Amino acid sequence: MKLAFLPALGVSLLTFSVSVTADTVRNTVVAKAESLARENYQAPAEIPRFLRDLSYDQYQGIRFKPESSLWQDASSDFKVMLVPPGLFYTHPVKINIVADGEIKPLAFNKSSFTFPNSEVEQEIPADLGYAGFKLTYPLEGKDTQNQFLVFAGASYYRAVSRDTNFGISGRGLAVNTGLPGGEEFPEFTEYWLETPKAGATSFTFHALLDSPSMTGAYEFTVTPGDKTTLQVKSVVFLRTDVELLGVAPLTSMFYYGENTFRPHGEWRPEVHDSDGLLIHDGASGEWLWRPLINPTSLTTDYFATENVRGFGLIQRDDTFTQYMDTEARYDTRPSAWVEPEGDWGKGNVVLVQLPTPNETNDNIVAFWQPTKTLSPGEPQHFAYTTTFGNQHIPAEALARSQATFVGDGSRVGGGDQENAVRMIVDFAGQALDKLGADAPIVASVTGLEDSEVLGHFVEYIEPLKQWRLSILARPADDKPLALRGYLQHEGSPLTETWTYQLPRDTGLLSIKK
Repeated sequence: MKLAFLPALGVSLLTFSVSVTADTVRNTVVAKAESLARENYQAPAEIPRFLRDLSYDQYQGIRFKPESSLWQDASSDFKVMLVPPGLFYTHPVKINIVADGEIKPLAFNKSSFTFPNSEVEQEIPADLGYAGFKLTYPLEGKDTQNQFLVFAGASYYRAVSRDTNFGISGRGLAVNTGLPGGEEFPEFTEYWLETPKAGATSFTFHALLDSPSMTGAYEFTVTPGDKTTLQVKSVVFLRTDVELLGVAPLTSMFYYGENTFRPHGEWRPEVHDSDGLLIHDGASGEWLWRPLINPTSLTTDYFATENVRGFGLIQRDDTFTQYMDTEARYDTRPSAWVEPEGDWGKGNVVLVQLPTPNETNDNIVAFWQPTKTLSPGEPQHFAYTTTFGNQHIPAEALARSQATFVGDGSRVGGGDQENAVRMIVDFAGQALDKLGADAPIVASVTGLEDSEVLGHFVEYIEPLKQWRLSILARPADDKPLALRGYLQHEGSPLTETWTYQLPRDTGLLSIKK
């Protein structure tokens, strides 16, 4: 869907003489992004140094008073809490309120916060501004306002559904993520919040994106519930050529899982916000699953798509015993699924995985990259829906990979082939669950990157009520082990396509170089 935009809008937001409508706001933001793209980039002003130098605990001590929430006394179920600048939120943003046919800027109110001590409170400027906002909604009953969406920091946002907790993040755009020249982080610099009506179950707001390489106008319509959806309509204007543009990026964390070694000293079985990338290609109809890893050096994978129907970072390990962590509760972290609107044409779903020594760093990024060349100055339209919820938010009709295990293929239980790798993949769900244990299930397994498939077989695992694909394979000299496979019955695929790439320097296996 393409958004209309005005070629020129030479008026301030505060000088409208006509009633402001949703279309007016949308066109205003698009026109502002287009005009800004023709100008040289100006970095936003930074907050005072003492706020940037606050410790984590000091910043956490600055708390917004819930009773100061926007629309606190209104009949709407949506409320807005404001985020204070400080620590890693180094730039204030402009926030405008759309109400009663007018757009009015939201002034900073120091009294809406409590502070860790009088010294910090005294130094806070009266015109400091806000770093972003949090949306609340009664997900658990009319008497409780639950935080379900946060927009703060660069173009990041986090969302949860009714039964999940904050984890994975979305972003407006990714620019040159994982490239040697370094990543650029576009920022949402201004917001327009439309005052919700009584009884509204969705909330709409707009945002202006800015960076050295581009500008953008975004419209978000958010609907919280058992799954929380963000319907996104964006118009992007490039200032310069961009080597790697990432549309609808998702950012997550993978420290270790069942397909990796447990770091020395760690007692928890697994630690991650997401455990795999799922892609639904439009041209082939294939569903592809790639388990995540924590590499020893940056890795970037490109998955070619045509008319991509969806992609996302999924948390399939969603039982408490897979983590045994009573504080982080990784079993309740949400999955995120992006569904494009219309045909995006040819492109790549890009997976960037960075090494991390702990669970405090987001080290996984996934996004869609258009194959066609995008010209500066021409509006680029991207419409899609990002859904946050449990692992079943993608409507996948095939059986799914439940777990991936990796072992040395030259030892007891793994095999007798030197420098080989034993891969174990368990599948379950959909039509696969309806077949008997003696069904003639076969596997299709392919070696990529010159990897050699030495053998494979399929068996039914009675205690798990799952089917297991076991592969013995050997990587080529100085190349990673790369495999793909799926299960089929009577010539028809029963499962998604599992694919895996194991770098040689992971330390997982005793592969000779």
